This record gives sequence, C-alpha cells and structure tokens, in this order.
Amino acid sequence: MVQGKDKHDFITYYLEAEILGKLPYSYPELEIDTSPHVGVDEAGKGDLFGPLCVAALYADTDQITSLMRMGIRDSKKLTDVTIANLAAKIKKDFTYSIVQIFPKRYNELYQSFRNLNVLLGWGHATAIEKILCKTHCTDILIDQFANESIVQQAIKRKNLSVNLSQKHRGEEDVLVAGASILARSAFVQGLAQLGNDYQFIFPKGASKQVIQAGKNFVLSHGTKPLHMVAKLHFKSIDQILS
Repeated sequence: MVQGKDKHDFITYYLEAEILGKLPYSYPELEIDTSPHVGVDEAGKGDLFGPLCVAALYADTDQITSLMRMGIRDSKKLTDVTIANLAAKIKKDFTYSIVQIFPKRYNELYQSFRNLNVLLGWGHATAIEKILCKTHCTDILIDQFANESIVQQAIKRKNLSVNLSQKHRGEEDVLVAGASILARSAFVQGLAQLGNDYQFIFPKGASKQVIQAGKNFVLSHGTKPLHMVAKLHFKSIDQILS
C-alpha cells in the first residue's frame, strides 16, 4: 500500500522505474505504441508572454521503454523543475528537434499567416523537417490541435514525405508526451531569458495577473518593446494598452 501526497512521484520515479520494472500505474490499460516513430507537441500557445515552442522526439522500441521507465508523461501534469530534469535526460540520450519562436519572430509570422492554427501548422512542419534531417523515420504522430488539413498542408508546402497521424489527447503516446516536455522546457527557458533581458518577471498564461504584469511592463519600459516579449494578437494586449 502506497499513499500520501507524494505517492505519485514515488511510484513513478522509484517504485516502477527501479523496483517493479513495470508501469501499471503510469500507463494503466493503454495500448502503448512501441514501434519506432516521432512524436510532436507544442507549448506557449496560450501564454501572452514568451515564445511558442514546438518539439519533435524520435525513439525506437527499446528507447520508448526507457522513456516510459523515466516517467515521461504529459508536461501539463508535471512541475517546471521535473520538466527541466526530464528534458535534460531526453536531450542527452535521444534524437529531437525544437523550434523556439520568440515574440518578435512570432508576431512577424502571425502578420503573414493571420491565423494561429496555420502558424502552429508551420511550426509543427518545421520541427518535423528538422528531425527528418537526423533520422529516416517518417512515421509521425502529433497531438491534434485543429483541422487535420492544417498540418498536412504545411508539410506538403515543405515537400516532406511522411506518414502523419493526428490524435486528440496525443500526449497519451509516450513520444508525444516526451515532445511536450521538451517544448514546455524550451518555453520556460525562453520566458526566463526574456525576464533576464528586461529585468522583469513575466508570468505564464493570460490571466488578470498577466494583464496587470503587462501594464506594469508598459509603465516601466514603454510600448515599443512590447512586440519583443508578447504575442500581439491576444485580446489581452488591448486591455494592457488601455
């Protein structure tokens, strides 16, 4: 019997990984795809401040088992500290690619695409293009975020030949979950980098706290550098500038 507030991490990172060698708690009754493939996911889409990040992660059958034993799961269920630690392990031993689009470039791209999902499709296709240069695996799984044609068209424009699958709750796949960890880690690092550049604490998300932080930023830095730190198409920008 294991119980208590820390039971999740104890079971995931010690009991299953070090003792049992099985993962009945982490992956209950899931049909786990252990065939070699690439998982893709993003982070930062709903955050006013900071970059949009898309990551792709490849693994073969043995490596997928290793990722499961590491406790890889959807980044939304993990703390920033755990995400940073797991991302470091993934980067050390696995093949991956990361597209990190800081606000300045993000705003330029949005002006061109005029649609967030199309921009996301371009980001996914770019991450896939980068990992295809490192591995010959063409089996790709992404966490579906829009109409299937969005990413398919972006891949077609890049003249990539892949077997693309799109799945709601794609993070149930260990490689998509691993990609979500890499993307979230890149987002957190990018947000911290902007904070260092401007000597300012940028909160995550798009809440009232974030809007107030935006107003404070404008008071201290003016409106000119706002496009360097924030996604300007967010409705929150109007509230900040008002």
